[in-house]
Amino acid sequence: MTIRTFSSVTDPSVFRTLKPYKPDAFKDHEDFLEVHRKMDTTLNLHLDTSLLDPEGIHPDKIYRNPSVGLLYEHACKYEKGSIIAKNGALVAYSGDKRGRCPLDKRVVDEPTTNKDVWWGAINIKLPEASFMTNRERAIDYLNTRERLYVIDAFGGADPKYRLKVRVITSRAYHALFMHNMLIRPTEEDLMDFGDPDFTIFNAGEFPANRYTEGMTSSTSVSLSFAQREMVILGTQYAGEMKKGLFTLFNYLMPKQGVLSMHASANEGKKGDVSIFFGLSGTGKTTLSSDPERLLIGDDEHCWTDDGVFNIEGGCYAKAINLSREQEPEIYDAARFGAVLENVKYDLISRDIDYSDNSLTENTRLSYPIHFIHNAKSQSVGPLPKNVIMLTCDAFGVLPPISKLTPEQAMYHFMSGYTAKVAGTEVGVKEPQATFSACFGAPFLVWHPSKYAELLAEKVEKHGANCWLVNTGWSGGAYGEGKRLSIKHTRAIIDAIHHGDLENAEFEILPKFNLKVPKSIPRVPSEILNPRNTWDDKGAHDRQASKLAELFLENFKTFEEGTSQAILDAAPQPHA
Repeated sequence: MTIRTFSSVTDPSVFRTLKPYKPDAFKDHEDFLEVHRKMDTTLNLHLDTSLLDPEGIHPDKIYRNPSVGLLYEHACKYEKGSIIAKNGALVAYSGDKRGRCPLDKRVVDEPTTNKDVWWGAINIKLPEASFMTNRERAIDYLNTRERLYVIDAFGGADPKYRLKVRVITSRAYHALFMHNMLIRPTEEDLMDFGDPDFTIFNAGEFPANRYTEGMTSSTSVSLSFAQREMVILGTQYAGEMKKGLFTLFNYLMPKQGVLSMHASANEGKKGDVSIFFGLSGTGKTTLSSDPERLLIGDDEHCWTDDGVFNIEGGCYAKAINLSREQEPEIYDAARFGAVLENVKYDLISRDIDYSDNSLTENTRLSYPIHFIHNAKSQSVGPLPKNVIMLTCDAFGVLPPISKLTPEQAMYHFMSGYTAKVAGTEVGVKEPQATFSACFGAPFLVWHPSKYAELLAEKVEKHGANCWLVNTGWSGGAYGEGKRLSIKHTRAIIDAIHHGDLENAEFEILPKFNLKVPKSIPRVPSEILNPRNTWDDKGAHDRQASKLAELFLENFKTFEEGTSQAILDAAPQPHA
């Protein structure tokens, strides 16, 4: 027998000499579905081509809530660059847009909702006629596709506040992403699903018409609260869909006295819930994935008079520099059923190179929440005991932890100081100091004071402790100092949960008037006061004054209508 050798496994002669056992097994599978769909009502439930008739969408094939395996097959067959990684996750690419496009987000200006919306740079007005033009453009594109995917699922783990969500897309990758991120229905749920409460038309492969009124580019992410619809054109970044649903919750929940939060949540063995506020890159997902606590969710929650509930059914973690040593729960969640977005991999072994940022700093991992072994099955928890506000301080002058008075908590919540981390938005290449009201300004609908009042009410009513935790830089600003160790940050969070700080000795940090503990178990005492970590104390003081001035300048937007007690909690640059 002659043994052939090849210069590499990509030698093209392999494909000329080797023949598959079945020439077109994929077509055989499609034929099998077609034969059996008429005899199997359950199968027909997933293949009903009349499903989208009310929207005027009539493709040859509709796959409603298809299996994960089928979505893998379709992504690998029809979507350029999609492969199955060694760890079993689906690797997919979002095209030119690898982060959200906040400058292209629009909200429909119409009579029934326009008095509720905080109009401006966050919520940019879009005429109803332009929305309908975009909607028609998306439907026209979807009608040209041979196959479409429909995900019918839920937003909101608490049945009292749950919304039925329908996602219509032409990409298997997008369908799998939303299968992961939404709360997955049972077969019985699908039978009784009825009309959705919110519909996402994802035609991201097709550009917007930049000559349509209200468009400034070929990308458009537009929301209509009146129609309960979202239309996506010109971007294939999957994160736009999940944030569209979150924006809708941010509109609807405050109307019912419920605080919607850009926050993660977990629960201790004694039923003590912690809320983690923070923007992308501040550590919400990482710090809420704690092996000693049950995970309620990693990004979007609501606080009711009964407790907290997760809006989503999955997690969307940053994957850059992901390692089992630093984040074992998240690392192990990258397996069959998960989506790895915009990552690089070894062409031969299919191993993921999590350190490679050549495509984007914003590499992502999407997975169902039950992939975390200690996730809470119903994603609902009791009333919070601790409210932890996470910030990524690029100036290097905020302490790793400080305890906040109720007034300071409101001030820092409305300020929402952090640094934009590279890659979370298009055009951001390195951290930039920024203020994002309520730690989620891009997703707010009402004026920030609406959310702050709800938080103040719930903190006071339920007696929650409030903390400010910095996961940013120490020993200098970005470029000079170094990022605080995740090991030390975890030890700080453990100290909060174990009650180690209840009787701790504190000192007051000048300029910011923050209470800083003098010691914490498993944390070097010298890093607790940031001034101690700087070689040049004068440079530290100048940086602290600079950041304090930025706080004051930013808060001018909120001064009118804000109580004097909250205004008095502001930093004092010249103290």
